[in-house]
Amino acid sequence: MELEEINTIAVLGAGNMGHGIAEVAALAGYDVNLRDIKEEFVQNGYDQIEWSLGKLAEKDQLSEAEADAALERVTPLVDFGEAVSDADFVIEAVPEKMDIKKDVYSEMEKHAPDHTIFATNTSSLSITELSEVTNRPEQFCGMHFFNPPVRMQLVEVITGAHTDDSVLDVTEELAEEMGKTPVRVRKDSPGFIVNRVLVPLMNEAAWMVESGDATVEEVDSATKFDIGLPMGSFELADQVGIDVGYHVLEYMHDVLGDAYEPCPLLAEKVEEGNLGKKTGEGFYDYENGGVDVPTDAGSEAVVHRLQAVMANEVAKLVGNEVAPADEIDEAVMLGAGFPEGPARMADDAGLDVLLETLEDLYSETGAERYEPADYLAERADVGFYDQSDEDSVEFETVRIEKPGDMVANIVIDRPHRMNTISAQLLDELSVAIDQVVEDDEVRAILLTGEGDKAFSAGADVQSMAAGGADPIQAIDLSRKGQETFGKLESCPMPVVAGIDGYCLGGGMELATCADLRIASERSELGQPEHDLGLLPGWGGTQRLQHIVGEGRAKEIIFTADRFDPETMADYGFVNEVVSNDEFEDKAFELASKLAGGPPIAQEYTKRAMLKGWESTDAGLEIEAQAFGHLMSTDDLMEGITAFMSKRDPEFEGK
Repeated sequence: MELEEINTIAVLGAGNMGHGIAEVAALAGYDVNLRDIKEEFVQNGYDQIEWSLGKLAEKDQLSEAEADAALERVTPLVDFGEAVSDADFVIEAVPEKMDIKKDVYSEMEKHAPDHTIFATNTSSLSITELSEVTNRPEQFCGMHFFNPPVRMQLVEVITGAHTDDSVLDVTEELAEEMGKTPVRVRKDSPGFIVNRVLVPLMNEAAWMVESGDATVEEVDSATKFDIGLPMGSFELADQVGIDVGYHVLEYMHDVLGDAYEPCPLLAEKVEEGNLGKKTGEGFYDYENGGVDVPTDAGSEAVVHRLQAVMANEVAKLVGNEVAPADEIDEAVMLGAGFPEGPARMADDAGLDVLLETLEDLYSETGAERYEPADYLAERADVGFYDQSDEDSVEFETVRIEKPGDMVANIVIDRPHRMNTISAQLLDELSVAIDQVVEDDEVRAILLTGEGDKAFSAGADVQSMAAGGADPIQAIDLSRKGQETFGKLESCPMPVVAGIDGYCLGGGMELATCADLRIASERSELGQPEHDLGLLPGWGGTQRLQHIVGEGRAKEIIFTADRFDPETMADYGFVNEVVSNDEFEDKAFELASKLAGGPPIAQEYTKRAMLKGWESTDAGLEIEAQAFGHLMSTDDLMEGITAFMSKRDPEFEGK
């Protein structure tokens, strides 16, 4: 089947995941049959879709007409045959019980057309076992969305033992058509990628508390503030539901063996019915204060133990050819919100150190969960990513595109983190700027953020908090940001910041270093550092006042407010505000127009203006010297000739 042949999608199950997937499919333009076993269930799912679409329209993320059209494409149904009889693609999202799912596929086989592809949204169950209930196991795969499907970017596309490659290809294409990022899971392995990393991490956190080696607070402090993950391990377990993780562990234990034995502490919580936030109590009491994770209770021992367990799971996945390290990192960053992937984190910590941690724990306890994977031992000296080739640069957080002959688009590529700026991103951005400046074909830079949610929502506070509160490290980080952003400010060519979505904190400081700024109507700008007890540390206290004046700069920084782009245009920060639909074209048009200007004159103009910030006299001297130099250039003669001939000049920078 080709993607173009998919017109109708059936979604079976109208719960949180089901109605979310149905909404995503409808927004992508597909007719959707949403089915559940009772009228009240399917109607509730339909109502949730209507509410969600209304919210998206309210926030101007789509028009009311688009919201109404998407809702019209959803048909709520109870009759099984009616739901699947005209479906080209079926996504099953019923409760995570093997028997229930098998019953659904047995029934589906009776009604679905022969060409229909079956996909299960299971988060951990065997794709192969489910596919063998049907007469079309080669047309069966996993298509695991993450909650909530409307917001979460990742879709794991999982093969079964019998799945045809063409089915995986079209499922990935379908995910992309829905605006998602598919990551292929190449072997049917329990937990797939994201849960295979997260669930053992949760289990190990529980084992540390069970054994008395650490407290809940110490583990969560290490997880959240030392490693820099979005939530503490126990905080995440409470958020997701302790029972959910526990049942995944039980399945992994049954299939993979004692290395995945659930910790008794988790079993105890499930038996008591204290399942986390949804029941009011789990590892934290949500009726009396909720989560309060201390910032400084973690320890190196806890950090290494948690990182070692994650690294071991990555090694098992890579070694068993379930997925390569870079795709594991992408999946976990997109699906779990990690600031960096677990493979990259392990390399940063030192695979040799983590291997030694596991070996010591295995020797002390004899527990199979600490037995190092063969692949981990193989890679201990080189890391998951081979660092031996120093000359090759593979960006993870930025990318360089060439949308036109003379324009280089540097894209901040961390959409799963709202394009927030980490230390790694600063390093890669610095290299990317150098590469672009050294490219003789490039005459202008366009700086944008991936997606339409954020140019950059600021510094990645979580990943930076992982470094602790060391003032010396913080000073170094501030200087690194100042230096990297300053490269844009001082580079010889014009720089345009294309702002679409959030442009906050460090993101606004980055935009400040551009020569011109163009913003979409949906953008929000501001410097919220004072709300955190900080100040702009990447040049914002100095550069902003040169653009908007001292009074406005103090207003923006001291109030920590968010400003619409029209207000920032009035303040002189934004040069042009354009409609959301026109943004991409207008941003490129502006960069392309500047790329056609006289390169030598542009470079000297930037130098004179930049120097003039320090001293008017110094700036005027550079201006005079540059004026004299330009008199002898070919560009000047081209400009005069073009003017006399009433044509556009073609400058060559000579």
